[in-house]
Amino acid sequence: MFRNNYDNDSVTFSPQGRIFQVEYAAEAVKQGSVVVGIVSKTHAVLVAIKRNAEELSSYQKKLFAVDEHVGLAIAGLTSDARVLSNFMKQQCLSQRLTYDRAMPLDTLVSLISDKAQLNTQHYGKRPYGVGLLVAGVDDSGPHLFEFQPSGLTQEMLACAIGARSQMARTYLEKNLDKFPDCGRDELIRHGLRALKETLVQDRELTLENTSVGVVGPKEPGKRALEAFKVHDGAEVKDWINSIADDSEAAAEGMQVDE
Repeated sequence: MFRNNYDNDSVTFSPQGRIFQVEYAAEAVKQGSVVVGIVSKTHAVLVAIKRNAEELSSYQKKLFAVDEHVGLAIAGLTSDARVLSNFMKQQCLSQRLTYDRAMPLDTLVSLISDKAQLNTQHYGKRPYGVGLLVAGVDDSGPHLFEFQPSGLTQEMLACAIGARSQMARTYLEKNLDKFPDCGRDELIRHGLRALKETLVQDRELTLENTSVGVVGPKEPGKRALEAFKVHDGAEVKDWINSIADDSEAAAEGMQVDE
């Protein structure tokens, strides 16, 4: 991927109009483990596969709560994600102290977009090597945003980023019409099914490598919000078992047809 004199910094365009440092940062996102985000009419859900660098190490966190109403999932360099996450937390806290209300999601995402884009304009800086899915609920309802290292952000109905994420995107595209009317648990199961599509043959979703984050109303039809919470370990057992039962039922159905 060596590009001669045009990839030494993030402010020089190639003759084809490309900035290679930004493209290299996007490649770092593709090396990260996959994360999936989905929104319905009431809830926003993030699911992720965690990795451990070796058998002796713990699994790396992939989901972070930013404020009561918003959280994020990361794919790429965790250290870069921590910088952006802390910046977002500061902005949300400042909003609550100044205006006594939660920050709208589109405003929050535009702030990190501007912060990331500045790194592609100034010599001596580099783009953030991380992609984010930002999910939350504000006064206008649930939202999901994708953030890219170039500073580009866009609102999504469902999204997957990271290694082998195309398989998850295919699942999301096939089932897109079902998501708006899904309840909390069914939306989580859709996210886990999409995540399962990305696994290599000898891997499975387990209590250790799966994280689920969800935010939405406490009760249907009520405005009271259940704060964004990350579920790990035993808390995800029932959801993982439910999609495993679906797979077994589908396999049995195929055998009967034969």
